[in-house]
Amino acid sequence: MKIPFVDLVAQYQTIKSEVDPAMRRIVDQTAFIGGEDLKEFEKEFAAFCGAKHCVGVGNGTDAIYLALRALGIGRGDEVITVSHTFIATAEAVSQTGARPVFVDIKEDTMLMDPDKVEVAITPRTKAIITVHLYGQPCEMDRIVEIAHRRGLKVIEDAAQAHGGRWKGRRVGSLGDIACFSFYPGKNLGAYGDGGAVVGNDEALMNKVRMLANHGRLEKYTHEMEGVNSRLDGLQAAILRVKLKRLDDWNAARRRHAAQYCRLLADSNVVLPTINPNTEPVWHLFVVRVPNREQLQARLKEKGIATGVHYPLPLHLQPAYQYLNIPKGALPVSEKVAQQIVSLPMYAELTDEMVECVCASLREAMQRPV
Repeated sequence: MKIPFVDLVAQYQTIKSEVDPAMRRIVDQTAFIGGEDLKEFEKEFAAFCGAKHCVGVGNGTDAIYLALRALGIGRGDEVITVSHTFIATAEAVSQTGARPVFVDIKEDTMLMDPDKVEVAITPRTKAIITVHLYGQPCEMDRIVEIAHRRGLKVIEDAAQAHGGRWKGRRVGSLGDIACFSFYPGKNLGAYGDGGAVVGNDEALMNKVRMLANHGRLEKYTHEMEGVNSRLDGLQAAILRVKLKRLDDWNAARRRHAAQYCRLLADSNVVLPTINPNTEPVWHLFVVRVPNREQLQARLKEKGIATGVHYPLPLHLQPAYQYLNIPKGALPVSEKVAQQIVSLPMYAELTDEMVECVCASLREAMQRPV
């Protein structure tokens, strides 16, 4: 059985009858920039997140950059985040002129360790970016309490967690401002790049909107220097179709995750730990194994695709050598980076496919290295 890592064709087939007319409508109306579909999507996605405002932007990286800019963060400032994430999280910080400060993760959830956050705060610290990695929210109560006690802002990097919940509340409503990516493979993915910033502070969100549109609200009146980062009408129309199905798709992902955990429970695979306060949405199903490369090769032989998210922590990336963070500084991040492997995860998986992955994984681990 050939099992892809993600199958966007399978998803498209389930929505083709609705998404094709939506795209045709945008083309017929030539509503490529702005338009009613964008306005409606922003309203609908804000409501989905339990927030008051949403601004559609060009991509998830821009979403973080614009949130930072709107908060007034720039040269000379520091922003605390994790090294165990995609580079976009820290890249956006650097783009403002601020300095990313990396803290370690908890080994069980592989998410930001709140105990490490407080000791990393300096007089230059202005914000904390929590990364809801793999679709599980961070320990937001503790992080928000630390941040607000120290006068810091909390930015949610929710690029992998559309619809996830912490103590019943959706991500996007847990910090001061939140950032999403609509990259095609996300739980809520566009047919190209796209992103959004979500929040409750109207003045702050108006600033995001201006910054994303050349520093203006009116066509030729520029209040500040901004950038060109807009979610286009075509993507908004596609996302509106998908948003209506997102809860069902996330529920399917949770069923697949439960099946993975059940079938691999007595194996040597280290399974994900779920914080009981969270409702993850399983953008990725990431396990830890020894001899990862050999294991991936054996699964590939059987037609099963896998991934690694992420093999080299950011503090050890060539791009961040200038921070002079030595190897060993973030031991948990470095340890898990050597062991993690992402198994196929998407709503359209079948029970048979999950069973095949688990059986193949068990067999691969039993073979001598």
